Amino acid sequence: MVDTYTCSYCGKQLEPGTGKLFVRKDGAVFYFCSSKCQSNYNLGRIPRRVAWTAAGRKARGKE
Repeated sequence: MVDTYTCSYCGKQLEPGTGKLFVRKDGAVFYFCSSKCQSNYNLGRIPRRVAWTAAGRKARGKE
């Protein structure tokens, strides 16, 4: 059984062998589907406030 992961920023499902894995110094694990998601995370942007993320769409009542 192949593990599937969810992007830690936008909420998109990742196919096996794609995306980036980031481990913080405290041991927290983050999966990113693209450099766009990783860059927004590094800039400190909150996913709820970004319109194209799953959390942002849910916060605006679109989903």
